[in-house]
Amino acid sequence: MTAARHEITRDDILPMADYARGRKERRRALVEAKKHRRLEVGPDCSFYFENYQTMWNQIHEMLFIEKGGEAQISDELSAYNPLIPKGRELVATVMFEIDDPVRRGALLAKLGGVEETAFIRIGGATIRGVPEADLDRTSAAGKASSVQFIHFPFTDAQIAAFRAEGAEVVVGFSHPEYAHMAGLPGPVRQALGQDFD
Repeated sequence: MTAARHEITRDDILPMADYARGRKERRRALVEAKKHRRLEVGPDCSFYFENYQTMWNQIHEMLFIEKGGEAQISDELSAYNPLIPKGRELVATVMFEIDDPVRRGALLAKLGGVEETAFIRIGGATIRGVPEADLDRTSAAGKASSVQFIHFPFTDAQIAAFRAEGAEVVVGFSHPEYAHMAGLPGPVRQALGQDFD
């Protein structure tokens, strides 16, 4: 198993002309890889588990679309490097995906602090989510952001249990207004198991 990479550096950034040439193929490969990095939890939420590849693509897409050149690179590295797992964690972009703006607003208004209630359970062990500390994603009025970034720090024993053949892993929230859980399918668990050192 190849060791997971934990950081994108300036040297990893392609010239935009080179990125543009292979963009379609890279995007196709990423869509395929992301199939095993996504989990729906309840009716309105999806966990997108990030890694070096997803963030490398995200940075390149931002540079390609916004065309900020060299001046933009350091900002993108600062924004997205924290979302790459560092070897003893999983990191998820958690999105409440509701097309209807009225229903979305009503749900988010009741979900203040939801980011503090995310968990991964393996057998009797519970790994509590730690929200990304870049900014507060619940407003003073108690409204949750529709996008959350959550880290799940593992111990060595929890990593071994996660990777064990046939392990049953549950991802969810304990928030009173969104107490939903979902089992992690085997192919997703196997893909995410590669995020650990």
